[in-house]
Amino acid sequence: MSDNNNNNTFFTLQVYTENVAGMLNQITGVFTRRQINIESLNVSPSSIKGIHKYTITAYSDEETMKKVVKQIERKIDVVKAHYYTDSELFHVEVALFKLSTDKVMENPNITRTIRHSQGRITEVNSTFIIVVCEGTTEDIVSLFHELRKTPDCVLQFTRSGRIAVTRSCQEEVSKFLHERGEEI
Repeated sequence: MSDNNNNNTFFTLQVYTENVAGMLNQITGVFTRRQINIESLNVSPSSIKGIHKYTITAYSDEETMKKVVKQIERKIDVVKAHYYTDSELFHVEVALFKLSTDKVMENPNITRTIRHSQGRITEVNSTFIIVVCEGTTEDIVSLFHELRKTPDCVLQFTRSGRIAVTRSCQEEVSKFLHERGEEI
């Protein structure tokens, strides 16, 4: 993915930190100081006990991204940070759609569109239908735009930040901790 407005590249950063209060503020502060807009942010426990994983997406140039990673790694509770392009990752987002039951029942094309987009209907009642869809940002936004073509169909919509794993067998943080002799 490339931002045509200023020829920046779309990067995904993965940051591993100790699980301490205030880390989110410290990490986002690095982006704020460099005036880089965060496109998405997901934070969750990692597969390593006591370590949290931040997955952050942003447009930037590679030199700036290298500097951002170095600044983040200087934070005392950061274990490791690394940036990736889309080709170096498996990534996905999840979206929830709340749709008007009446509108869906009136228009059979809506359910075909949902199935075509690999969406799943997970709840149906007389007022609304809940649809879950996972895929790339483009897949989810495309489904959203298709559903919006039917007036008053989409009652609510939300999507997660990106979650991602590297294409390599072992994550950067695992190699780093192994080299330091720490238990994973």
